[in-house]
Amino acid sequence: MELQQMRYVIAVAETNSFTRAAQRCLVVQSALSHQIARLEKELGAKLFERTSRRVRLTAAGAAFLPAARQCLHAAERAAAEVAAAVGEVRGRLAVGLIPTVAAVDVPALLKEFHERHPHARISLTVGASDELVEQVRAGETEVAFLGIPVTARPRGVTAHELSRERLVAVVSPNHPLARESSVDLRRLSTEVFVDLPAKTAGRAQSDLAFAAAGLTREVAFEVTNADYLVRLVVAGMGVALLPPAYVAGLTGMTAIEVTDAPARAEYLIWSRESRSPAATAFLKLLGIGEE
Repeated sequence: MELQQMRYVIAVAETNSFTRAAQRCLVVQSALSHQIARLEKELGAKLFERTSRRVRLTAAGAAFLPAARQCLHAAERAAAEVAAAVGEVRGRLAVGLIPTVAAVDVPALLKEFHERHPHARISLTVGASDELVEQVRAGETEVAFLGIPVTARPRGVTAHELSRERLVAVVSPNHPLARESSVDLRRLSTEVFVDLPAKTAGRAQSDLAFAAAGLTREVAFEVTNADYLVRLVVAGMGVALLPPAYVAGLTGMTAIEVTDAPARAEYLIWSRESRSPAATAFLKLLGIGEE
């Protein structure tokens, strides 16, 4: 069993196509197919079901894929550790973040990291806080930026608090509340809301605040994309509660202080078990050492 064969299997699984997988791996399709066939013969099981229309993993393939990814990560980590021993940062840096992260200028930080460590490969994933925590636990992501209620704490990972702030209400400029200097949750509870999906960390901070005040509210629009959430507010479809540092970079809406607003904390998290050299170098840029 060879690492290259594992790379081919992962590429086919992720693209659902032998043709696209070969293009990704910069190899002719016949060579990729031959290597996967050799691996299947060695394993004694088919990894893919192939029809004229689609390619999909078999049960054996689905069982093989996570271990294959772990093997490749381990090989990359070994090479990165050797490079680090001679003073060079290599390997991957997989970064995750929520769309509304505001405590750190992530693009500027990634640019500086790339300039200092040009041989490290950077990837970026945008998602919900709870998803990012799971990715860091599973080793799929090295570091991630979260936003969660101040009453919560990321579990199963190492966490460094970056900031905390009270949310503000945002409305379209034509909304009746736009003339107010401040409001409270009771007044907001009479409005229609645009928010993140139920049970997500970003939604929880607002839900918990209204529940603690003995109030209910109507969330008419649930969106996973922060940009679309903002567009709905600007269009006058509802109000939202957002971090002020994030709102400061937006246009076309009015921010209002909420006297009893919920608060959220932003965290940077990484694996509790081990840190890659790239992750260590990234944390160093932020002045974060062992925690």
